[in-house]
Amino acid sequence: MQPVGYIGSYSSLTLFTRTLKNDPKICVRFHSLPGEEAQVDFGDVGRLPNAQGKVTRGYIFNMRLCYSRLDYYEIVFDQKVETFIKCHINAFKYFKGVPRRVKIDNLKSAIIEASFYEPVYQNLYASLSAYYGFTIIPCRVRKPQEKGKVESGIKYIQNNFFAGRNFTEHQAMVIALRNWLDNYCNQRIHGTTKEKPAILFATKEATILQKLPEQDFMVGSVFLRKVHSDCHVTIEHNYYSVPYQYVGQVVEVEITGSLVKIYASNEQISVHTKIAGKGEFATVPSHYPKYKYFSNDSPEYLGKFEQNMQHIGENTAALFALIVKENPHSWYRIVSGILHLRKSFSDQIIELSCKRALHFSITQYTKIKSICQSGCYNLELPN
Repeated sequence: MQPVGYIGSYSSLTLFTRTLKNDPKICVRFHSLPGEEAQVDFGDVGRLPNAQGKVTRGYIFNMRLCYSRLDYYEIVFDQKVETFIKCHINAFKYFKGVPRRVKIDNLKSAIIEASFYEPVYQNLYASLSAYYGFTIIPCRVRKPQEKGKVESGIKYIQNNFFAGRNFTEHQAMVIALRNWLDNYCNQRIHGTTKEKPAILFATKEATILQKLPEQDFMVGSVFLRKVHSDCHVTIEHNYYSVPYQYVGQVVEVEITGSLVKIYASNEQISVHTKIAGKGEFATVPSHYPKYKYFSNDSPEYLGKFEQNMQHIGENTAALFALIVKENPHSWYRIVSGILHLRKSFSDQIIELSCKRALHFSITQYTKIKSICQSGCYNLELPN
């Protein structure tokens, strides 16, 4: 400050700045109508016993109805999408209804990309929202106070239910939590409303909530997979095709019931019926570029692999023909796998294994590899 004319000491300057005050922070109190909104959050509650008896890091899920302040709490041991969604379903069943909107922080379980103007929701959570008919309202980035009602709910259970308790058995902990929730938490006089949440809910909010659907939302599994060069992703030891444009990319896989849905950049790019066995392929021909797809069926392309299989033995060559017949669009990966076995096993072992596989009409690579590994290729074949 000396270049602009200040001639005092540093201590004098600090004494002066202490007298300055920041402008007071102004906050707006949000009021909700009955059945209008619920707020959701996760909180860390330390190490707890899980259902398998192991003591591990635990979290508390809290959904609070904003009008009545009726709470639902659930102890969980991860913050995965599936867990987040199951907690929502359980909360709606506890309330016996669904609010018109649910406000959440920008949890990774629900929000892929946080933006005030157009947030990108996790696919399964968006499906849950559509199924139950509620609108997702994300807080602005770094503005968790916008869901202050549920923030205080997390602090409340941390300082009340968990304070001074040391749980050693999971089921006893779950029962104790439900008893506390029904008989204490929702029966206390709330500091803001000056009423008991359970009574305020029963008299003014319960009938306003949207009705539950007849069946619960079917929760799927969600995970990431990288697309291989043959346009397939590996899921539970089976292979599912995606368009060739996504080769090398990491995609999101969602398994719900009998369907396998695959997403890239939050857009569904492929859907298949879930395969029951192992080592099987679900391939859509249009997922390959035309020149590559048709080359797989060309005599030159087939001949190259047939010749390599013939070098191993006549049974291996015969199995090649069966594989191509039963897997006209995905034989390449299976045959490549068998040829790759030459790095670990002799041609004689592979030939004997293919003879056994041919006898039982086995065309799955994983089973042929298992025959090589187990040594059962030496067993006598039944008549």
